Amino acid sequence: MSKELTMPWYVKLTIILAGLTLFVLFLIQASSILVPFLFAVFFAILLTPLSSLLEKYRIHRIFASLLSVLLGITFLAGIIFFFYHQIINFAQDLGMIEKRINELFEQFYGFFSAYLDVEPDAQLESAQDAIISFLRENVEPLTRGVMTAATTVTMFFLIPIYVFLLLLYRDFLRDFFLMALARTDRDNKVEKVLNKVRSVIQNYITGMFIVICILAVLNSLALMIIGVDHPLFFGVFAAMLNVIPFLGPILGSILPIIYSLLTMDSIWYPVAVLVSFYVIQLFESNLFTPMIVGQRVSLNPLVTLLAIFIGGQIWGLAGMILFIPALAMLKEVCDEVESLRPYGYLLGKVKTREETEKEYFSGRFSSFSKKEVISESGEYDGNNSDRKESVSRKAGKDKAASKKTAG
Repeated sequence: MSKELTMPWYVKLTIILAGLTLFVLFLIQASSILVPFLFAVFFAILLTPLSSLLEKYRIHRIFASLLSVLLGITFLAGIIFFFYHQIINFAQDLGMIEKRINELFEQFYGFFSAYLDVEPDAQLESAQDAIISFLRENVEPLTRGVMTAATTVTMFFLIPIYVFLLLLYRDFLRDFFLMALARTDRDNKVEKVLNKVRSVIQNYITGMFIVICILAVLNSLALMIIGVDHPLFFGVFAAMLNVIPFLGPILGSILPIIYSLLTMDSIWYPVAVLVSFYVIQLFESNLFTPMIVGQRVSLNPLVTLLAIFIGGQIWGLAGMILFIPALAMLKEVCDEVESLRPYGYLLGKVKTREETEKEYFSGRFSSFSKKEVISESGEYDGNNSDRKESVSRKAGKDKAASKKTAG
């Protein structure tokens, strides 16, 4: 009797690590192809309902797909124009920020001289010069770099072409996946997975867009009430960074806090900005996102943070944005495949004790309601249909007996 050959654990671990290393190297080397293609896939999934709606009005699929792409490009161009105009206005305040830094250092010197009877060290002056030189040398290149990166991503000519082709051949690609992955003609599991992945991406993107619009309005109104300059720029910028979970809201609030600290006369202005952004984020995390985006795309925070950092290391900012919906797609696939369900459970949201107890009692109630119905004699008749059949049969016998007696 031949024994099965089993590899030692260290050999399996080596193979897994080698495979992961090759996969990461492939993602890095093929980033110029994969990044625009993944953006196109998500945009195509988002624009599919619009293209289908146009086709219902007897518009040919070619023109419906082309019109959907043009509408998407117009919307993105409007966003780019808005940020371009706001950043130009923001860059004009560089001189005022430099003047404010000088005033703060002078107050700092006066505090040391008057209250502590200590002459400020020469290193403080060098620190002041370093901060001012940093602002002069890096703010304008940083502004140009941000605009260049945004223009490169949005004006990347391959993305509209990919989106158009994906919309045009979406039925063809769907049939391909069904033919390649379905085991039998009656196997509808692949189609179910495809539909769930499409709905998850659509819910995620549309939900996040609605949440970003709400946050942009609330952030801008809060900054207007406080009196911070450029409220639209800071409010919309902080709202758009919300696409990066956990880190985005923090990064979005830092910029207006620093700006208000440098340009306002009182320390209460940055404190008010911090408090207002914190309250808005509480509403976002506990009300807006659960109600609008839904619980279907909520992922494990630990895995989400790992995906953000790994995506940032591999593809930069694009990876931090793309890895979240990709992780949601992977979770839906793992939930439908029997052998991958533990990994789907790992990616999913951690359930609290109350939610677990609620699911337990609801499961017990549903199983109790599906039990076999006890007959009037105290025995099981099988199910409701069997009970109804026995009752009708008994009624028929009683009716026949009554007719016989009457006769």
